[in-house]
Formats: sequence, structure tokens, C-alpha cells
Amino acid sequence: MSEHVITHPWSQPIANMPGFAHYYTTVEGTRLHYVRGGNPQGEVLLLLAGFPQSWYAWHQVMTRLAARYHIIAPDLPGQGDSDKPQSGYDTQALAEKIAGLMQQLGIERHYLAAHDVGAWVAWPYAVRYSQQVLKLALLDAGIPGITLPESLAVTQDKAWKTWHFAFHLLPDLPEALISGREEIYLQWFLRRKTASPMAFSDDDMLEYVRLLKQNGALRAGLAPYREVELSAAQNRAQCKQGKLTLPVLAISADQGSIPDMATPLRQFADNVIGITIAHSGHFIPDEQPQALSEAMAEFFR
Repeated sequence: MSEHVITHPWSQPIANMPGFAHYYTTVEGTRLHYVRGGNPQGEVLLLLAGFPQSWYAWHQVMTRLAARYHIIAPDLPGQGDSDKPQSGYDTQALAEKIAGLMQQLGIERHYLAAHDVGAWVAWPYAVRYSQQVLKLALLDAGIPGITLPESLAVTQDKAWKTWHFAFHLLPDLPEALISGREEIYLQWFLRRKTASPMAFSDDDMLEYVRLLKQNGALRAGLAPYREVELSAAQNRAQCKQGKLTLPVLAISADQGSIPDMATPLRQFADNVIGITIAHSGHFIPDEQPQALSEAMAEFFR
């Protein structure tokens, strides 16, 4: 196994994550933040997070898998501590930025796991770069144009899980209502969609509030929702080239947003394995990091 040597001129070690550090690099004019570490001789594992999170969504999984994998966890454009450009938030454009990052780092073959909006990006990435992606794990996400329902549920037992799709699509109104109230919004969004509200510590909440209060962060975070129609059209066009052939692990949660990730994906991918993580809501990496890490280690081998 070849060793992946970290050569970037600037890095900042992470105190509570030995062997991991923060890095920055610029890809096609966009400065991307990423965290990198783990086993330098292990297979590369790329992790993508969703809204309203950042690379930090994976931190408990990263420490559990560090001995086995060389882990790269970037903030997507508009996410976390990456730049917040004015445009380029359709999932194909976001996937190309991640591909540019991996090319800069000299990574040719790797595993890929992604959650929520990160999974939106992972799908076109895996389709476009199927020769680079060894295996793909998707967590509790409907993929635009593939498995994301085109109509929203209106019954009380389901609508509370999906109402934000329509809200985030609206121009300007979410920014007007959330700005200055980021903590209230995040407390509901993160803790209401978990099996246990205490899955997110107070320190976790402070980190996500910090990120969402950054200049342009809210607009950028909502942008992939506002580009969902374009992303869906792009994915449907890609489907005409045939099914995805690489192995896919579809990970649901017993109290998550998508009860069955695997079945609808089988229409678009040849080799889909479905599992359900118990005692978890939508935020599986935060709620059940041990069970998730074990499932990923079993699949990524």
C-alpha cells in the first residue's frame, strides 16, 4: 500500500483528535478547508457532510477509523470554513470541486461515505469518477432526480422531517427569519431530528452556531436546496448512461428521514446493500458513531 504523505505548507493539529489536522487549499479559485489524518498507509476514505454541518459531523467516526484508513474530510464550498462563493452550488459543480481537491492531493483511488447534502454531492461524483471510487456509502438522504421525492409529505407524522426543503427554497425569507436567531434554528434542526436530543453536546452546538454565523454562511448553506432542480436534471441526464456499477451501501436509520434507502437506489445502481442503524435519527454519525464505524469498516474492505 502506497503511503499518502501530507505536504501542504500550512496545517493546524486538532487537540482532541491526535493525528488529524486542519488544512486549506485553493481549487479553481475557491479556498477549501479540509481535515486529514489517520493511517498514512491505509486506503483513503473521503467523507462528505450535509446541512447544517461541516466536516465536524464525522469527527467521532474519524477517530474510530483512524487506525485503518487515511481519512480526508473536506468542507464543501459554502460549508464550514471553506469559501462561500456566490454561485456554483448545483451538486455537479460541488462534486467537481471535490474532484479537484482529490487531484491536488494526489489521490487516485478511494472509498467515499456521505450524509445528507453530502450524499447529494457524492452521487454525481461517484457516477463521474466511478474509476476512482472503490465503494460508496450513502447515509439517510434522498438524491435529487434519483430517489428524492418530488412532493412533500403533509401529514403531521412526516411533515416535520421534510418541511425545510420548501422553506430553504424560498428566496431571502429564510435568511430574514434565521439571521440573528441561528442558535434557535440549529437547536431545533439538530436536536429535533435525533433519536436523543443530547446526541449533540453544548460544544457541538457552539461549533455549528459559529459556522452558521459566518458572513455568507446561511446563504451558501441554503444554496444547494435552491439548485435542487438543476441538480435533479443533471442526475437524470447522467442516468441515461446506465446504472452505477460500483458497490453501494445504503444506510438508513430506524428513526431517520428515509426509512428504506436501498430499495429505490436499486433502480439506479447494480450492487446495493441496505442496512438500518438502530436507535438513531437523521444524524447517524453523531448519534451512533460506533455502530456506523463498524458498518463502514465491514463494507470498506
